[in-house]
Order: sequence, then C-alpha cells, then structure tokens
Amino acid sequence: MRKAPRQARSRATVDALVEAGARILGDDGWSGFTTNKVAERAGVSIGSLYQYFPDKLSLVDSIRRRHLDDCIAAMRTVRADGCPPMEVAAILVRAMIAAHSAHPGLHRVLLDEAPTSAEHRDPCSDFEVEYLSHYAGIVAASRKRRPTPADHAAAGVMSDAIDGVIHNAARRGSLGDPMMQAELVRLIGGYLAGAGEAAPVEES
Repeated sequence: MRKAPRQARSRATVDALVEAGARILGDDGWSGFTTNKVAERAGVSIGSLYQYFPDKLSLVDSIRRRHLDDCIAAMRTVRADGCPPMEVAAILVRAMIAAHSAHPGLHRVLLDEAPTSAEHRDPCSDFEVEYLSHYAGIVAASRKRRPTPADHAAAGVMSDAIDGVIHNAARRGSLGDPMMQAELVRLIGGYLAGAGEAAPVEES
C-alpha cells in the first residue's frame, strides 16, 4: 500500500476498496478488473483510491492478504484437545470452506489469473509459518503431545490436502457441494484418527 490508513474513516475507505475489488475480481475476472471500477463500486473517488493503492496490483495484494487473514482467523477457531478426530475434521473443513466462500468466483481468479507478488509466493512467509503451526497443533493434539518435527511434517501434508481440495472446488464452483465436504471430512478425520508415528519410507 502507498500509505497505511490510521484514522477510522481512512480504514473504512480502504476496507470499502478492498471489498469492492474482491467483488469485481470475483464477478468480472482479472481482465475486467480496473481501478476505476473499484473506486466506483466503493463509492469513492479515483484519487482517494490512489492515495492508498498506487496500482491495481497493490490492490490485488491487499485482497489476497485479507483472504489469508481470514484463513488464519478460521484456523484460530479450531480446537482439537479432547475432541474426536471426525469432529475436529468437520470443524476444520467448515471453517476453511467458509473462509473461501465470501466471494465464490474470487479464489479461482486469485489462483489462476491475477498476478502474485513475491511475498505471497514465499514458502517461509509469516503467513505460512503461522498457518502450518496451527495445523501442527491440531495433529499434535490428536497425538496427545506437544508439536514435534513429525507433527509439522504431517501438518504440511494435511494443509496441502485441504487446500488442494478446496482450491479445486473453488475452480469448479463446487465449494457448497455437501458430498465434497463430507468426503473431505472423511479424508481428514481418517488421517487424524490414525495419527501415530509415520511409517518409515523404504529406500529403493
């Protein structure tokens, strides 16, 4: 962003621009995404938009950042201590699908059309570290211990499985499909239910 909003009115303006941008990306795709459309949809002048966003790429970065914040917020609601694996899986899957369902077409555009900054491609970003740490905590709770390197490895596998299924469902427009959701819960619940130490991989 060109400058950070500090007053409540400025923050409201930025929130309105990010929300309008998310709606336009979801409805019109990257080819139909312009700063003029965003300013008009948000009800602000184009000059006000450029006070905060020097170009539409920086606006897309903020839209993507808000989505990642929503994913982190969803992960923070999941508690695995003392819960059966299938219940944990159901809570986790519902939370992650909700985080991807605000604008049904948005995530396909973010995944396949809109440019991505280096920050969001960084596998060691602050987001990735916190995101995977939540998954590791869920795995460790299922194994009734504090997180270990094995739990962090399992966290990567589980997060990739959930993200892959949900992202492909977003591409297909099937995020709301109850059968897909039930199968994903079954997959993750089964993984957590068998959350013992991983079997060693035989060398070829």
